[in-house]
Amino acid sequence: MSKKTPPRARAPQRAKTSRRETASLGRRIFRALFGAVTTLVVVGMVALLGAAWIYQGPGPAAKGGDKTTVILRKGASLPEIAASLEQGGVIRSSSIFMTAAKLTGAARTLKAGEYEFDSRASMAAILDKVRHGRIVRHWITVPEGLTSDMVMDILNKSDVLVGDAATPPEGAILPETYEVQRGEDRAAVLKRMMDDRDKLLNQLWANRQPGLPYQTKEEAVTMASIVEKETGKKGERPQVAAVFINRLRTGMRLDTDPTVIYGISRGRPLGRGLRRSELDRVTPYNTYKIDGLPPTPIANPGRAALEAALNPAKTDDLYFVADGTGGHVFASTLEQHNANVAKWRQIERDRAGDVPVVPAKPAGT
Repeated sequence: MSKKTPPRARAPQRAKTSRRETASLGRRIFRALFGAVTTLVVVGMVALLGAAWIYQGPGPAAKGGDKTTVILRKGASLPEIAASLEQGGVIRSSSIFMTAAKLTGAARTLKAGEYEFDSRASMAAILDKVRHGRIVRHWITVPEGLTSDMVMDILNKSDVLVGDAATPPEGAILPETYEVQRGEDRAAVLKRMMDDRDKLLNQLWANRQPGLPYQTKEEAVTMASIVEKETGKKGERPQVAAVFINRLRTGMRLDTDPTVIYGISRGRPLGRGLRRSELDRVTPYNTYKIDGLPPTPIANPGRAALEAALNPAKTDDLYFVADGTGGHVFASTLEQHNANVAKWRQIERDRAGDVPVVPAKPAGT
């Protein structure tokens, strides 16, 4: 009788069940991972859209008025710039600003300075402004013919500049319009003004007309300061310079009122005409009483006056007097000059009943 084969264990059924359980677990893990990824994608998209809205959308409103001023320090890092903008109330997120600056390539080109941002300006507009250095620009204008004391008055009254500066020597400043930045030191601005004068003076001195009666550059500046105070017309400055240079060459005294005024008030307006007693008083600056040039300049001459003093007109004129039009008429002889003076006196008499004029003393009388 043959032996019966014992029945096998039910292992195949258990394996099949295990495979089903493994597949089910895999699907659950896949669904969980898919859900997590989907959630991350959605969250990321929301975050990205939020960041884009913060970058492109309206920014914070100004706390006062319609603009906000923020000063970015020279040498500041990107995090410091972003923090300054956020603390200043012009952006909502310093981290988004830094990310945008890096992604746009602006991170290394952000410029320091004083900025003025419109209320609710977008972060994109703010980044663009800082990237291109569209700073608030401040200007200080020094008119020609001011004394150094008067120039210091202008610098000291500026609420943009800081620090103290000593009054420079007379004639050491080049009158111009200078751009300055908020927080810039007064002494540094003054040095720029003086350096500009030195640079211009060196150029003009190197190319000066031969045979001029100056021993030093400062004597040329002194002459230029007299020319500056004698006429406000750029075109006639070379003629005025020629008159005084011709007088130096011939040994005549300069006989010019502005030097007398400087000896009285250091060049500040008297608010009246000169008195006979002041013209007769001997001071180092009274060119009616001293020979040659005064000891220092009497003002800070501008470019045109410096050019005239170092390249005067080639004339024989020794005299000039006002012509009634704001300029002067010139003469080489005293006879011609006296006739010109008579004409000016008649103009003064004709105007006596009209608006008063400030009489110009005839040079050389």
